[in-house]
Amino acid sequence: MRTSRIRTAALAAVTAALALGLTACGGADGDSKAAGSDNTTATAQSKSASDRDRKDGAEQANSNSDTKTDARSATTSDGSDEVASKDASVAAQQCLGDEMLVTAVHRFAGQQGDHLLITASNQGTTPCWVTSYPAVKLGDDDTALPHSKKDNPGGDQRITLQPGATAYSAVNLFDYGSDNQTAQSLAIALRDADGHQNPSYSVVMKGEKQQFSWNEADVLNWNTEKPYDF
Repeated sequence: MRTSRIRTAALAAVTAALALGLTACGGADGDSKAAGSDNTTATAQSKSASDRDRKDGAEQANSNSDTKTDARSATTSDGSDEVASKDASVAAQQCLGDEMLVTAVHRFAGQQGDHLLITASNQGTTPCWVTSYPAVKLGDDDTALPHSKKDNPGGDQRITLQPGATAYSAVNLFDYGSDNQTAQSLAIALRDADGHQNPSYSVVMKGEKQQFSWNEADVLNWNTEKPYDF
């Protein structure tokens, strides 16, 4: 009986030792798994934080790029506006006459509407303006003709002529058949904004009937359209 008790006690001791060993192993595995879980969580958190940092960096880079692009666009816009402002500030000067080619054609000779069509073309390289009506002298007469009372209003406006552009005026001729004057030449002078005359110069006569007669005559304002164009 004593021997049996000893064996039983020894077996119980071995069983207890095995149980303690298993418990220890289980605890170690649990701790290892827990540690591994913690490490995985930390790694995931680190990766997530790294991804956020990269995303934030990319967004910041894009934002900086957009800002630079906007800055370049603004600079271009400002530059264009500045150029446009300069172009707008360059005002046309008054036509002086030396840059103009002025011709005259006798139209409807001896008929109703008899007149001299005056054509002035800007032959220069820059814009210039004309206003009012030209001071016209017929033949050897040294007196400038008056403005037509039947003319349309607006003679005080400036007509800007770009290089190659043309303006028109006309000398209305009233021939009553007696006590009239006859000529085949004329001279004109351009007027400034105050109506003062610039120096006169001869006009080139064109057409078949260059001679004209008149008892009375007057002048129309400058216009961009031909008068009596019918």
